[in-house]
Amino acid sequence: MTESTMETSGAVSGSVRILLRCEGLALFLAACALYDLWGGSWWLFIALFLAPDLSFLAYLFGAKPGAMAYNAVHFTVVPIALMGIGLALAMPHLSSLATIWLAHIGLDRALGYGLKYETGFGFTHLGHIGRP
Repeated sequence: MTESTMETSGAVSGSVRILLRCEGLALFLAACALYDLWGGSWWLFIALFLAPDLSFLAYLFGAKPGAMAYNAVHFTVVPIALMGIGLALAMPHLSSLATIWLAHIGLDRALGYGLKYETGFGFTHLGHIGRP
């Protein structure tokens, strides 16, 4: 994929891409540190860490439903709101779930798995995944 093709696809490139991936790594590390600080069960963390990737199953119905499902569970606003609700209502399990979810999203971003475009799984806001 050429630089001009990536620009028209809406994917970031260059130093902005690096910054966004670093931001993902920071989110992952901060979420893990917070989870540890709260004394969460690491077995639960491991068991639930990949749960958001079940959204991949929506790709069985096509690129558009797949992208919509993936983006719905890889959008940071939802787990941040869930964490806020958990903290406000003194529901530590809800906050822990949100923290695991944020750690997952952070690691995905750090590895270059961005929000998906409807053109296919490999087309993300962080650039193309896999072979062109």
